[in-house]
Amino acid sequence: MQHRHHLVRRPASSDPCGRGQSPSPLEELERAFLALARGSEPLMLPAHLVCEEPDREFWPVDRVRAQLAHPSTPAELRERTWQEVIRRARRLGAPWDVVAVAMSVPVLRRILARLRRPQHLERAEMEQEALAGVASALRTVKLGDERPDRELFRAADRAVHRLVYAGWRQVNREAAFEAAEFTDARTRTTVGDDEAPNEFTVLAQAVQQRVLDVAEARLIARTRLAGEPMSRLAAERGVSLRQLYRHRNAAEEHLAAHLRYRLADRRTPPSE
Repeated sequence: MQHRHHLVRRPASSDPCGRGQSPSPLEELERAFLALARGSEPLMLPAHLVCEEPDREFWPVDRVRAQLAHPSTPAELRERTWQEVIRRARRLGAPWDVVAVAMSVPVLRRILARLRRPQHLERAEMEQEALAGVASALRTVKLGDERPDRELFRAADRAVHRLVYAGWRQVNREAAFEAAEFTDARTRTTVGDDEAPNEFTVLAQAVQQRVLDVAEARLIARTRLAGEPMSRLAAERGVSLRQLYRHRNAAEEHLAAHLRYRLADRRTPPSE
């Protein structure tokens, strides 16, 4: 019997106020995949593809995927299974195109877990990029090549790395711009050599001397000096209020230790 399953639409939130969280791209794909594997007519593959002595002739696709991911599965069986899955995805289309991409999810999770992403880059963006990389490679990978799954994973890895690299470049550009703003503020507020520097100058100097990073200096300046509420910055940065308080306390302790060291150094008479 021919199956006509498609990716499901994201379900509407059950919260009438709209506070429910939509599933991530990987979660959404996983739901569609499990619907294919565990429905009234589960999608099957010949079990001998992935197991030398299977307990039955056909296995549902989720069991096949679990066996693919098991470390005891020989490489030649992995290759044989992937060759068949990719062949079906190309020749038959839906739902095998969904199955082919979903088969890569365990590896995609490992790829995503080892990457440190900038704060502004959402996990969902990385997941979507990884899935797009696999889907694109499915159309171009050569079935005769050894271990075609590796090319799918490399495509996903390259796509995610490009996204993360672009994200960190944006962070660095913004940090350079903000550092220049602090330097300008220091220039505008610097007083004579015989006068004490003001708070903005101290923060600007701390950034220049790499005692604080720009984000830490801006956090102290906006909340301590400008009086902005911590809740506003927590919302901007996408962190909890408690986490932001811990972050500010650590930055202030670091700055205070540095200032105490500088003060002690100035009071120490030069050695003869």
